[in-house]
Amino acid sequence: MEKKPFLTEAMAQEIIQDVPTPFHVYDEKGIRENARRINKAFSWNKGFKEYFAVKALPNPVILQILKEEGCGVDCSSLTELMLSEVCGFSGSEIMFSSNQTPVEDMKKAYELGSYINLDDATMVEFLERVAGVPENIFCRYNPGGTFSLGESEEGFQVMDKPGDAKYGMTEEQMIESYKKLAAKGAKNFGIHAFLASNTISDEYYPELAGILFQLAVRVQKATGVHIGYINLSGGVGIPYRPEQTENDIMAIGEGVRKKFEEILVPAGMGDVAIFTEMGRFTTGPYGALVATAIHEKHIYKEYIGLDACAANLMRPAMYGAYHHITVLGKENEPCDHMYDVVGGLCENNDKFAIDRMLPKIDIGDIIYIHDTGAHGSAMGYNYNGKLRSAEVLLCEDGTHRLIRRAETPRDYFATLDFLPLMKPLFED
Repeated sequence: MEKKPFLTEAMAQEIIQDVPTPFHVYDEKGIRENARRINKAFSWNKGFKEYFAVKALPNPVILQILKEEGCGVDCSSLTELMLSEVCGFSGSEIMFSSNQTPVEDMKKAYELGSYINLDDATMVEFLERVAGVPENIFCRYNPGGTFSLGESEEGFQVMDKPGDAKYGMTEEQMIESYKKLAAKGAKNFGIHAFLASNTISDEYYPELAGILFQLAVRVQKATGVHIGYINLSGGVGIPYRPEQTENDIMAIGEGVRKKFEEILVPAGMGDVAIFTEMGRFTTGPYGALVATAIHEKHIYKEYIGLDACAANLMRPAMYGAYHHITVLGKENEPCDHMYDVVGGLCENNDKFAIDRMLPKIDIGDIIYIHDTGAHGSAMGYNYNGKLRSAEVLLCEDGTHRLIRRAETPRDYFATLDFLPLMKPLFED
């Protein structure tokens, strides 16, 4: 897939006049159009809802855009619930999936009327004790073992190890949990599972759906409860690399429909609502980190230093993840220089690219790092006293607006404001 920026150099320079680099920028038009594609792909299921994973991009402006497009939210913490509440989400618009859940988080989810997804069998008594058992309840499934898909000479298209994951219950635990929950007043039950991350395969969701639909038939038969919802969670990926193929959401939706007709309808379960939680797929390609080249270094390798660092985009340092890089204004120049593109943290893994072939980069060039619309700014942190960057929305009409200001030193020191020796830092 060709990687094209949604900003030109001129557009970036216009934003920079108002918001200095580094900043994350999001494409409103792209996000809205993609949300509509998702809803269209699953429109065959009358109960369908996409629950956007707030952890992927926890910005209220983005959440409100997605709410306008008919999406709900997937939350996993108290603060994500609070953010969603102020954005107008409540009740069945919220899916709460958490693990090792604090009391206050569970209480808030219950208070909002959220769909609560229990990660472990011991959470049944915990939920009843700290909040209460709602009429609608989910349990998270972990099949164990290894999940693989698409075997070929090159290996597997998709491969992950649910058996090593800390999440979810066994089938036997789910059956016992549903029985206990039904005895405590629950009436409608859901199944949730996540088996693989960032899959580049149109077959992942249909394969997962088949597993969960068959599980639903078995569980309903074993317990007598009504399985009303099946949440396929996330896992549908994006092509970070140019050579990767983009997932076809229409083909994915059709694949799930076929499994639905093949498994659930004959079992008399054609009323099951399908949910998804596609954070990365929904917004990932429609965000970018924009930075400026501020230093160059020539030793055993050629280095370009940016005013951004891993504190602004952790994925390359944490996972060795690939993010494509475009030098704005030099899109058509030959990529005949090899660079390590780095940030200024006191960590040698603070590298956005290693041995990357790029056009010649000059000091002052604007560097566009692709696909940061999910798990980009959200994973920011303050190591080395670095401050989190601003977030900007490229609006549908071509204008831009600030949707999160950059942190200041005062923000960084805010939790120390009660110490007398820190008072000079808070004086105007």
